[in-house]
Amino acid sequence: MTVQEVGTPRKRSEDARLITGRTRWTDNMTPAGTLHVAFLRSPFAHARITGVATAPAKERPGVVAVFSGQDFAAEQGSLPCAWVVTEDMKHPAHPPMAVDEVRYVGEPVACVVARDKAAAIDALEEIDVDYEPLSAVVDMEAAIADGADLVHEDLGTNKSYTWVFENGDLDAAMRDAPVVLERRFVQQRLIPTAMEPRSVLCVPEGDEFTLYSATQIPHILRLMLATVTEIPEHRIRVVAPDVGGGFGSKLQVYGEEVLALLLARRLGRPVKWTETRSEGNMTVHHGRDQIQRLTLAAERDGRIRGLKVELLADMGAYLMLVTPGIPLLGAFMFNGIYKMDALSFTCTGVFTTKTPTDAYRGAGRPEATFAIERMMDELAHELGIDPIEVRRRNWIAHEEFPYETIAGLTYDTGNYEAATDKALELFEYDKLRAEQADRRERRDPVQLGIGVSTFTEMCGLAPSRVLGSLSYGAGGWEHASVRVLPSGKVEVVTGSSPHGQGHATAWAQITADRLGVPFEDVKVLHGDTAISPKGMDTYGSRSLTVGGVALFSACEKVVDKARKVAAHLLEASEQDLEFSGGRFSVRGVQEEGKTIQEVALAAFAAHDLPDGIEPSLDSDATFDPENFSFPHGTHLCAAEVDTETGMVKLRKYVAVDDVGKVVNPLIVEGQVHGGLAQGIAQALYEEAVYDADGNLTTTTMADYLVPSAADLPTFTTDRTETPATSNPMGVKGVGEAGTIASTPAVVNAIVDALRPYGVHDVRMPCTPERVWRAMRAEEKPAAAEPGAGGGLGSAGGDQ
Repeated sequence: MTVQEVGTPRKRSEDARLITGRTRWTDNMTPAGTLHVAFLRSPFAHARITGVATAPAKERPGVVAVFSGQDFAAEQGSLPCAWVVTEDMKHPAHPPMAVDEVRYVGEPVACVVARDKAAAIDALEEIDVDYEPLSAVVDMEAAIADGADLVHEDLGTNKSYTWVFENGDLDAAMRDAPVVLERRFVQQRLIPTAMEPRSVLCVPEGDEFTLYSATQIPHILRLMLATVTEIPEHRIRVVAPDVGGGFGSKLQVYGEEVLALLLARRLGRPVKWTETRSEGNMTVHHGRDQIQRLTLAAERDGRIRGLKVELLADMGAYLMLVTPGIPLLGAFMFNGIYKMDALSFTCTGVFTTKTPTDAYRGAGRPEATFAIERMMDELAHELGIDPIEVRRRNWIAHEEFPYETIAGLTYDTGNYEAATDKALELFEYDKLRAEQADRRERRDPVQLGIGVSTFTEMCGLAPSRVLGSLSYGAGGWEHASVRVLPSGKVEVVTGSSPHGQGHATAWAQITADRLGVPFEDVKVLHGDTAISPKGMDTYGSRSLTVGGVALFSACEKVVDKARKVAAHLLEASEQDLEFSGGRFSVRGVQEEGKTIQEVALAAFAAHDLPDGIEPSLDSDATFDPENFSFPHGTHLCAAEVDTETGMVKLRKYVAVDDVGKVVNPLIVEGQVHGGLAQGIAQALYEEAVYDADGNLTTTTMADYLVPSAADLPTFTTDRTETPATSNPMGVKGVGEAGTIASTPAVVNAIVDALRPYGVHDVRMPCTPERVWRAMRAEEKPAAAEPGAGGGLGSAGGDQ
């Protein structure tokens, strides 16, 4: 009996070699003759470079060459930005190695190439750079004030762009609204912190180059390297070997990748660079960093009338690959799962002398979800309504799908009621509310808070036409091909390049089911532009919903080809053939038939093929969906807050997600758990901190707090299932769901615990100090009445 693979919680086939180290990380590879690169980086946030003396460094043992930015000025070009969000967007040149001016701490100004890594690092001490310090620009609000110091003097402003989206009559929605809430939230800057640091190895082969990189985007990187360096694209091969995490940080074209290529060309030798953790904290693009001003108008019964969103988004010093578009991805998600009459969104991108920002897990959607879910709790408190109830009064009912939102998106399917009901049951919501009331009555020093997050997200980054309408520089399609070998084994080639998501397992499961072959007979190839020449790579929860569906379609084409050959071999009509469990048989005749493996061998031999049929079952397909996919869910968090110390302990966390049809439940669980860890980390632990001079003070793992398993609770997870209609597999994305949903759930729980103390917000991360300060910024009321407080502003938000 054929095993149904899709839906089976199969352990990942790639894990055995990954966790035992029997694999290929970029840093594991050192071809004969490899030279090692170390970069000298600016210690100033902003300064003119008036001179670079490299001669002493060239005399150090083992040093082969030393270069300044000036040495590459004529050939290094400018790092690309593929998302020009407005016609008047300010887009300064971004040299891979600074030439005349540095604009953030860590920007490279020179490099040493040596026979070993230690020699290269040691020689950096001999390079003498003369700097003329300039003013740092660190605060976004100050940066756009009149008379502010400029990051780029030639631009005449620190504003990169202002992007506006409006739908509905906001003035009418706000006019005479019984309830108007105004809040200011801060999305702190985050550092992605992938397990594997960035690493690059470039191997020259005559006038051709193979670049190995720990990247999420081998196909995009290849094109952009050709564009920047003017080396013909067909002479560049990019390989993403096994990649240990990315979270968006490796969705980038970095200066070190460009320079490795240029150095290999200039020296004619393999060139390699791997970052240190401190180096990475300064130079890997950062995430989030927004100031959100929100105004919500509602009826007295809790129905939302309209929402106004005003964002300041920190671009950092330069615009990288998709930097300006990241906050705009959230523009269509601020309404969340809720119905409203009007939405106004304005985002201003701001230059500062900090590391550039770009995509980080969720990319604009977590920021939007945080804002609307925090506002829903604020509305519930203002009206004295249970947070679940106020959501029920506003969300899209399951019978209303498909539903066109106020943001102009069409949500195809969903059932928020089912996910919420299941979550409430698993969470024991009423029981915890009763305990909360008891603790408040007893004035227990450890208060209990309950946080709610009912969310949806726009993922499966596509379709191409929509991306084009947003001026995005590429499409959102994905490609796959299936090769059926003469032995009946199968090779799958995918343009989606994994960095920990389990493609080798899930893609083999899809193929095994569609072709009726054993799971073990399928090999998945990826991440090499010479093997997989077509692809748009991995980000935005698009691997399964776009790349997996492309594979599904390619498998269907294989079966269609095989059907023609099988009909000829069985002397039957194609219409009379059934295909099940990997075997073609004539309808009603069970004794005879041909397996797809037998058909593949016959096609290879080509001794007896019907006229006009090529001797191959190989097929490929490209899928470009007509709509995004919209997973959703309900996350509930119970947090205990010690009012004497500010310490927060997560006591219980329940996540019920709806990601459509599930290919591998075990992989889904892993994705949810990882996402929860990152979202909770934003709420409680992580923050990239700069001082007034623009120095990053969180450059080590001792300063930048990433939680371990011991810092997190046991998660209770479950699923509901409403298949997507935007693709034939009915799948939705899951890679970012946990991150998007969990941050507001945790912060809502903390604020809920502190309501009796008049606290309406605690700025993230909610450290014990910030919690303690937020409490003492308010006077305790005489009694802890439900619905008390709720005025304007953020009581603890700036602590």
